[in-house]
Amino acid sequence: MNPEPTLLPIPRHIDRKSGSFSLQPGKLIQFLTSEIKDNLLAPQLLSQAIELHSQLSWQLTASQSISEDTIGVVLSIDNQLTTSHQGYHLMITPQVIKILGKDLPGLFYGIQTLIQLIKQSQENRLSCLEIRDWPDYQTRGVLLDISRDKVYCMETLFMLIDEMASWKVNQLQLYTEHTFSYQGHEVVWQNASPITPQEILALDQYCSERFIELVPNQNSFGHMTRWLKHPEYQHLAETIQPIETPWGHLQKEPFSLAPTLPETLTFISGLFDQLLPNFSSKMINVGCDETFDIGMGKSREACEDKGKGEVYLDYLLSLHWDLSRRGYQMQFWGDIILNHPELVSQLPGDVIALDWGYESDHPFAEETAIFQQHQVPFYVCPGTSSWNSIAGRVDNMLANCQQAAQTGLDNGAVGYLLTDWGDNGHWQQLPISYPGFIAGSAFSWCLSSNQKINLSETMNNIIFNDHSKRLGDILVSIGNEYRTWGLNLPNSSPLFWLLHEERNAFKNYPIEARETIHESIERLQGNLKSLATTMLHRPDALTIKKEVGFTIQLMLHASRRALTLYDSHQKIDKNLMLHEILELKASFKSLWLTRNRIGGLFDSLSRFDTLINEYSSRNGKS
Repeated sequence: MNPEPTLLPIPRHIDRKSGSFSLQPGKLIQFLTSEIKDNLLAPQLLSQAIELHSQLSWQLTASQSISEDTIGVVLSIDNQLTTSHQGYHLMITPQVIKILGKDLPGLFYGIQTLIQLIKQSQENRLSCLEIRDWPDYQTRGVLLDISRDKVYCMETLFMLIDEMASWKVNQLQLYTEHTFSYQGHEVVWQNASPITPQEILALDQYCSERFIELVPNQNSFGHMTRWLKHPEYQHLAETIQPIETPWGHLQKEPFSLAPTLPETLTFISGLFDQLLPNFSSKMINVGCDETFDIGMGKSREACEDKGKGEVYLDYLLSLHWDLSRRGYQMQFWGDIILNHPELVSQLPGDVIALDWGYESDHPFAEETAIFQQHQVPFYVCPGTSSWNSIAGRVDNMLANCQQAAQTGLDNGAVGYLLTDWGDNGHWQQLPISYPGFIAGSAFSWCLSSNQKINLSETMNNIIFNDHSKRLGDILVSIGNEYRTWGLNLPNSSPLFWLLHEERNAFKNYPIEARETIHESIERLQGNLKSLATTMLHRPDALTIKKEVGFTIQLMLHASRRALTLYDSHQKIDKNLMLHEILELKASFKSLWLTRNRIGGLFDSLSRFDTLINEYSSRNGKS
C-alpha cells in the first residue's frame, strides 16, 4: 500500500477509492480535445515523468480509434465542468486515468497533480482516487527581486519557472530598478549583468507555455538610486541632499524621481518604449512605493501648495495615461496612496493596487477595505520573510501569507502576489525562500485545504526529494531561530543585523536570556550534523546542501558575536573570527556564482568588510 502522498498545493476535494492503477508498458496518453494540440507541453511533461520514475515509455496520441486496453491516460477539455476557470477533475481507476480540464490551464494543473502522485508512487502503482480542484485566486503570482543585488542566471530562472508552474503559480514578476539592458543607459547597468531583451523574449515564451504570465516590472518613482547616483540623471532627482528615512537611516544618495518635472515622465516613457514590447503581457508593475523624499526638493513648492498626496497622485495618473494609451493595465504599490485614503476614490477603475505587508500582524483587513470601498481592484502581497534574515522567519511568514490569503478572500482581492526581496545585499540563499514559495502557492490556490500544510513534509517530498526526510525539518528549525531572541524586528532577524552593524551598536537591543544563545548554537550545530545525512535527489542537490550549510555556518558566526556582547565570560578571538569570516566570504562568492550572474556580487561582498575591518584591528582579543 502506498503511503499517503504529499501534494502541493493540497487539492480542494480528494475522494479516496479502493484499488489501484498499475503503470504498465506500452500504454498511451490520449487526448480527446483538439485544442490540446495547441500546447503539448503538459502531456509531454507527463510522458517524461512516467519514463523518469517508472522507466516506461508512454507515447502521446490524438487518435480515438484505438483499443481501450492500450490507453493509460485520457486528457480532455470540458467547458461545462462544474469548477471555476483553471479547475480540473482527476480520476484514477483500476483501468485508466482521466483528467478533465475546465480549460487548458486547468488541464495543465491536473497533469501537474498527477505527476506529483507518480513521483511518489511505489512499485508503479497509484492508489485510486478522485480529485475535484480549482483555485481561490485566478491570479497567483511570485515576485523575485533581481535588483538588490542578485540577478539570477537563465538556468536558475528556467528552473524556478518549472517549479512554480508545478505548484500552479500563474504570474511572475522580476523586480527591476536598473537591471534591464536599456539602450542608451549603459552607464547605469554596465556592471549589473542585466536581463537583456532577448532573454526576456525567451523567458516570456517559456512562461507562456506553462500558463505563467510574465509581467514587466520597472520601478518608476522611488527606489531609483541606481540611476540617480550617476551625474547623467541627477537632474531628474527630487533631491540630491542626504535625507533621513522613515526606517531610521540616512539616505546619502538621491532616491526618488522628481514628480513635477516634465522630463521625468519623458524619461520613464522612454524606458517603457524599450521594455514593454518584449513581453506578451498587457500589464506592468510601475512600483511607486516608499517615496519618502517627495516634497523635500524640486516638488517642495507643489507639495506645499497642493499636498504631497495630490502631487503623488498626479504623477501616478500621468503614468496611467501613458500606459493606457499603449493598451496596458497598470499595477502599483499601494502604500503611499493608503497614507491619503481621501484620494483613493480618484484612482482609475482599471488600475491594480498592490497592498504589501510582511509582518504577521500586518493590517491587510483595514487597508484592503479602503480599496474595496472605492471599487479599486487590488492584490494582497505578503512576503517570504527571507530577506534581512539569513535563514528566514518561518512562523512570521506563515502567519503573514495566511492572513493575506484570508483577507483577500474576505475583501475581494483579484490576485495574490508573493514577494521575495533582496534588501541589504541579498544574503539569503535560495533554499531559504522555499518555505515561503510553498506557503504562498498553497494558500493562494485553496486556503481551506492548505492552511495546515506541513512545510517540512512538503519540502522533503515535493521540493527536495529528500529520502532522509530531514532537510525540511532543518529549514524550518533554522528559519525559526529568530524567535530565540525575543526581539520583534520588522522585516529582519537579530542575527542578520549582528553581521551588518557595528557590534557595539547592537548592545542597544535588550536580550534578557543569555543562555538562549548557547541553546541556539547547540541547535544550529545539531542541524549542521543532520544536514550531512540528508539524501537529496535533484540535479542541484549538492548546491542546496552547500547553501544550507553556509547559512548555518553564518548563523553560528553571528551567534558567537552575540556571545561576546551578552555573556560576560565570553571574549572574542579576533584572529579566529577573522579567519572564519574570510572563509564565509569566499563561500558566499562561490555559491553566488553557482546560480547568479556576477553583477551585484561585489556590492554584496563589500558588506562583509565591516566585519573584516573589525576583526583586523590591532588588538588580537577584546
